[in-house]
Amino acid sequence: MAGFLFHEVVFGPVRSRRLGLSLGVNLLPLHSKFCSFNCIYCECGWTPLSQAPPVFPSREEVSAYLEKKLQELAADEYLPDAITYAGNGEPTLHPDFALVVDDTIRLRNKYAPDAKVTILSNASMVRVPSVFESLNKLDNNILKLDAGSERLFRLMNNPVIPIRFPELIDGLKRFNGKLILQSMFLRGRFRDEMIDNTSFQEVEAWLDLLREIKPSLVMIYPIARETPVHQLEKINLQELNMIADKVRRAGFPVQVVA
Repeated sequence: MAGFLFHEVVFGPVRSRRLGLSLGVNLLPLHSKFCSFNCIYCECGWTPLSQAPPVFPSREEVSAYLEKKLQELAADEYLPDAITYAGNGEPTLHPDFALVVDDTIRLRNKYAPDAKVTILSNASMVRVPSVFESLNKLDNNILKLDAGSERLFRLMNNPVIPIRFPELIDGLKRFNGKLILQSMFLRGRFRDEMIDNTSFQEVEAWLDLLREIKPSLVMIYPIARETPVHQLEKINLQELNMIADKVRRAGFPVQVVA
């Protein structure tokens, strides 16, 4: 089974395909995945459906680790382009997410004022007022939308919390364009069903949702690492560029991350 986990609260910085030199912040448990989705392509593997109550790094721990790392990077004149909430699942599940965001912005302003505070999120917790308000404070509010239909959403993202696809879309629309959408494209089989969000019908449905959400940027990308479901195909650059051309014609900036 695939399962690449981060065993530190603050990791890197690493060269990111999307963000430049990115300093990662993992707000999730250090030795297991904890997520509201169970995406069939997740590099962290499957989301455990039964486990002991999660142990999150405390707000104070996150702040202390981040400050120490930023001090070291500033001394080496190697400051990051981004400070990115990522790691072992969905970062907005942290119980003190809003306070962590405020701490991060304060430390960024002190040590690395040019760095963009960024999140990679599945948008499942946008309905929580404090999460929505905090996401609006970020420089790069990068939220997931892989599917144009409820059926494909359930197959690809496989949510483990009660959430309806229209509810997810309504949450994305609430940002009034202050978000970046990231979309994984793939094809394969799961649960004896064919999955292909590169088909004409699925891409058109996804584009219709982009027109409703009005993101400031769309990032599209293929599988990059081992996936929990092995019958998945990496989409080639030519196909991704064809989808990107449709996004441009719909009026949105697009970045292909291959």
